[in-house]
Parts: sequence; C-alpha cells; structure tokens
Amino acid sequence: MGTILIIILILLLIGGLPVFPHSRSWGYGPSGIIGVVLVVLLILVLLGRI
Repeated sequence: MGTILIIILILLLIGGLPVFPHSRSWGYGPSGIIGVVLVVLLILVLLGRI
C-alpha cells in the first residue's frame, strides 16, 4: 500500500512541475506541496508506520 502511494505521489510531483505553458503562472506551489507530502510519506514508510 505504501509503495503504491509513493508511486502516485511521484507521478503527481512530476505532473505538478510548471513546465507547460498553461501552468507557468502557478510557480512551484503545487509541486512543493506534493514534494512535502512525498517526504513525509517516505519517512513514515521507512519508520514502518504505513
């Protein structure tokens, strides 16, 4: 279950990068938030909580 969540969050992180013309005005907000969630999830998986 934890591995699936990590894979989904990595895909969201890549999709949230502001590299497309319509998302340049977003800045790094979406990818930054997803990155923080990914780091927290990785820590929980490594500690065995998930």
